[in-house]
Amino acid sequence: MTEVLAIIPARGGSKGIPRKNIRDFGGYPLLAWSVAAGLQAETVTRVIVSTDDEEIAAVARAWGAETPFLRPAEFAQDDTTDLPVFVHALAWLAEHEGYRPDVVVQLRPTSPIRPAGLVDAAVRRLLAHPDADCVRGVVPAGQNPHKMWRLPQGEDGPMTNLLDVPGIAEPYNAPRQSLPPVYWQTGHVDAIRPRTILQKRSMSGERIYPLVIDPRYTVDIDNLYDWAKYEWLLTFGGLEDIVWPGQPKRPFPRRVRLLALDFDGVLTDNRVWTDETGREMVAASRGDGFGIAALKRAGVDVVVISKERNPVVAARCAKMQVQHFQGVDDKATLFRKLLAERGLSADEVIYVGNDLNDLPVFPLAGWAAAVADAEPRVRRAADYVLARRGGQGAVRELCDLILNQRR
Repeated sequence: MTEVLAIIPARGGSKGIPRKNIRDFGGYPLLAWSVAAGLQAETVTRVIVSTDDEEIAAVARAWGAETPFLRPAEFAQDDTTDLPVFVHALAWLAEHEGYRPDVVVQLRPTSPIRPAGLVDAAVRRLLAHPDADCVRGVVPAGQNPHKMWRLPQGEDGPMTNLLDVPGIAEPYNAPRQSLPPVYWQTGHVDAIRPRTILQKRSMSGERIYPLVIDPRYTVDIDNLYDWAKYEWLLTFGGLEDIVWPGQPKRPFPRRVRLLALDFDGVLTDNRVWTDETGREMVAASRGDGFGIAALKRAGVDVVVISKERNPVVAARCAKMQVQHFQGVDDKATLFRKLLAERGLSADEVIYVGNDLNDLPVFPLAGWAAAVADAEPRVRRAADYVLARRGGQGAVRELCDLILNQRR
């Protein structure tokens, strides 16, 4: 059997996005997406995470990867390249386990959205070409380098074009269609022969075969702007048949007729102030109320389903002119009853929650969302994790999403 080892590099000292490898992306730790890509590949026989961080190692194991060693700190610096990380991993496995894979696959956590079958395609292409040192994922380049320029020092003087094209005198003035196609390497997958890493001391070697990937899946997360953009792509980008760490997420409903909300932790920030008489007060967002009003004007009904029984629930819902149900221990039964009474199908309804008692409702709704500070199990089970926290504009964010989809 061909031994194919997937290695996922995930150090703990990220500066651009602190703790990014275990930060939730689409309801799962970022690291979990790459672990799933390795575990679900038919050709991969082992998945290892190379990290210097105990917490990251624990998350990796929770999602099914191995962490047989902790990476030495000298190989986990800001300027550490991939090569010493992979040399260390292969040397450690050979020395301590006598394990020597036939193929090494690199799965970078920062490119989490991968079409199903991508990893297998890279491995099989490498095995089909004995002369190949590496197979690397590429996408058509968004910008053509034949239309790029070099500036003179000090930017005072004429520019020179970056690349010439045989037979085309002025490629920077030529139609794009007449220029040679160019490709951009992505972080989705590299399939590499171990001798390339250990003997040639390279992560690619000289003979690099391409694996062309649909550019829709191009993701490279460097900052929080990227994070938000690609989470949006994950839910609303129309991507099909991608590798998910857990159950595949459901698409956003084509038509929404009802929005059902938990109260505490969704319409409030989950804190409560209690005075000496036992009277309770909560904090809510006026923006949420504005969003709900706009949603109702657009013909979408809104209800609140709360486990708590408190006058503040009734008062807030009355002000927003929203029907509410209090003291509900079995939210799933009430939810089914609401759908039946209103003649709604599940795929016309969105539910938003934040805690474990909301989980039974999630599969009954057509689409389930969690606020940003929801319990981890709730975030993982949700079809979408909102960027805002409960009581701090999460409901307004979802209302805007619904309204934008209707336009």
